[in-house]
This record gives sequence, structure tokens and C-alpha cells, in this order.
Amino acid sequence: MLRMVLKLFKALNSEASPWQLAFAIAFGLVVGLTPLLSLHNVLLVLMVFMLRVNLSAFFLATGFFTGLAYLLDGVSVSVGEAILTNPSMQSFWTSLYQSEFWQLTHFHHTLTLGSLVVALILFAPVAILSKYLIVTYRHRVMAWMGKLKVVQMLKATKFYGLYGALSD
Repeated sequence: MLRMVLKLFKALNSEASPWQLAFAIAFGLVVGLTPLLSLHNVLLVLMVFMLRVNLSAFFLATGFFTGLAYLLDGVSVSVGEAILTNPSMQSFWTSLYQSEFWQLTHFHHTLTLGSLVVALILFAPVAILSKYLIVTYRHRVMAWMGKLKVVQMLKATKFYGLYGALSD
């Protein structure tokens, strides 16, 4: 866990694209808010491994949003129930449930469907907010830390140069 946090800070301080980190957090939101062992999460994790997103940020965000999911379960169940019991969509849900593939998705469960809908609604705002916070962190906090005398003295040592060479 500590190693992932250190990798996240290394990525925050690196020249990695803010969108790579932001999308890792947003994908972590979807996986964290929805039930873990679902078909859409398996597909999403495969997609994360294929895309260029920071895995440390993804796994930390997944853990954070999994904890937050317990607070949002009531809302997710209400959203899922409202969607599944909508009279105008009954034939649609019935036809999906007749297919074996759609049975595997577990969209007939109020929590699975509701949490996925909530996560998809929050995906874009979380990605945009994360990108903004990452850029703000890099411009304000990193610049402030770089001006500290202690940090400047540490960067001037041979040990820091050796650390930089070994970490790359």
C-alpha cells in the first residue's frame, strides 16, 4: 500500500500527462462504486491495462471509492430500483434477461445497475476535477516545495543524484 502511494506521488511529480492520472482515478471510481465481481468490471480492468493510465492511481482510487460505495449504496439501490421498475422499460428488461449474456452482467440486480449508472454519471466530473486538482498541485505545491531550502540542499547532494539515476 505504501509503495502504491509513493508511486502515485512519483507520478504526480513526474511529467506524466494529467489526463493519464485523471482517467485512472475516474476508472477507479467505476470499479470502486460497483460490485467488484461483475462482468463490466472485468472488462474495465482489461481496458485499464491496455490504456496508458497510471496503475497506482487506479488501484488507490478503486480502494478509496470502494470505501465510499458503502455510503452510496442506498442511493445506488434507489436508482437501480427506479430504472428496473419503470413500466415503460419492462419489456426491454425482460428481453435482456432472456439472453444468457445479459444475465451474466447482473443488471437485474438493483445495486449493480444503480451503482453503474451513478458511476457513469460521475465519471466525467471526477475526471475533469481530478485533472484540475493534479494541474493545480503541480503548479502550486510542487513549485512551493521546490523553493524550500531543505529540498534545494537535498537535491544538491550526490545521494539525490544517485537516487535519481537508480529510480529511472
